[in-house]
Amino acid sequence: MSKKFTFLIPLVLIAVLVFAFMSDKPSPAKVYMKAPQLGDTAPNLSLANSKGVMYNLKDLRGKIVLVDFWASWCKPCRKENPNLVRTYDNFHNARFKNAKEFTIYSVSLDENEAPWLKAIQKDDLKWDYHVSDYMGWDSPAAATYGVEGIPSNFLLDEKGVIVGMNLRGKKLDEALKALQ
Repeated sequence: MSKKFTFLIPLVLIAVLVFAFMSDKPSPAKVYMKAPQLGDTAPNLSLANSKGVMYNLKDLRGKIVLVDFWASWCKPCRKENPNLVRTYDNFHNARFKNAKEFTIYSVSLDENEAPWLKAIQKDDLKWDYHVSDYMGWDSPAAATYGVEGIPSNFLLDEKGVIVGMNLRGKKLDEALKALQ
């Protein structure tokens, strides 16, 4: 074997090993942050709706907000949606001790717009704040909240403090009643 090839073989092996090592690292969005806990101020999210209008979670301060992570393809999420609609109807204009109203900030982990919008319409999700970055599980919003499964939600008080997590059905209603 010539000296030229003897010298190139280790370089090629090093390049292959470096590439293999680097390709196994998760993308930054998949490196989940420490999930916010009860009593923490909720991290801000700034995501667009289907028309490109940006909605900042911080802009909803003064309201009770349920930050709901879901997707159109998620059967448990779709099964929970009628409960969310009922809760929204019952509490949207309710009187709260320190808040103007109750709303939902729905963060979709869909990757495509059409099924997401179809699910919103079919499930009659009537609140205004439907957002997505179309990144699915690579969504930085999901990483920020440490979301590893859906449905997943965070109930925020009027100051943006997390007062409940993963509340469904009657448990969500009870938490909202406690804020009245």
